[in-house]
Amino acid sequence: MYRISSELDLSSVVGKFTTQLCVGQFDLQFTFGPVRFAVQCPVTLLRGGTPFARWAEGTWPDPSFYNIMNVKVIRCEIPNDRLIVLEFENGITMHLEDSSDQYESMRIYFQGDPSPWII
Repeated sequence: MYRISSELDLSSVVGKFTTQLCVGQFDLQFTFGPVRFAVQCPVTLLRGGTPFARWAEGTWPDPSFYNIMNVKVIRCEIPNDRLIVLEFENGITMHLEDSSDQYESMRIYFQGDPSPWII
């Protein structure tokens, strides 16, 4: 809805890992160090550029999402205003897609900052 700002700095997730995924009826939540994501948009896992797992609102995540748990993020980039890409040290990349022009796609919370980034 609001698109991903070029000012959003996710460099603090590099070197961090998540230990759990929290699944709600309409969102998927996970934390990398000081950054917590609450995502209502599609999340895709890719290996070698090929998608192998996907989560969408109202569904249970594929068991392949276990492959990102306890694995360090080695790169984070925002290639455009619709996509956040996290790359893990095991070669998996996670795509967070701002897919809605009508509704919020995600909230990103930084530890110590009471105001989340709303995308």
